[in-house]
Amino acid sequence: MRQEEGWGSYVGRLGAQLHRRRIERGLSQETVAYRAGITRFTYQSYEKGKSQSGAPANPSLRTVIALAEVLDIPVAEILPMSPPHMSR
Repeated sequence: MRQEEGWGSYVGRLGAQLHRRRIERGLSQETVAYRAGITRFTYQSYEKGKSQSGAPANPSLRTVIALAEVLDIPVAEILPMSPPHMSR
């Protein structure tokens, strides 16, 4: 599997996890984005797993931590298991 394909799958699972946790908390995308210090459009991209260009999304570590805080869960619960190998 190419590195980009592995990353795309991983970010897709991350987006599904963000969506699920947001719905469980009864929060809108706009509320999560505002509280995390990002735009609603950017947050929507993370839930979709895609950037504006169509490439896999790539949230910063700061953003992942902020989203975990807003959703009131540990960072480890946001990140999907089995990340892709990125050093290839």
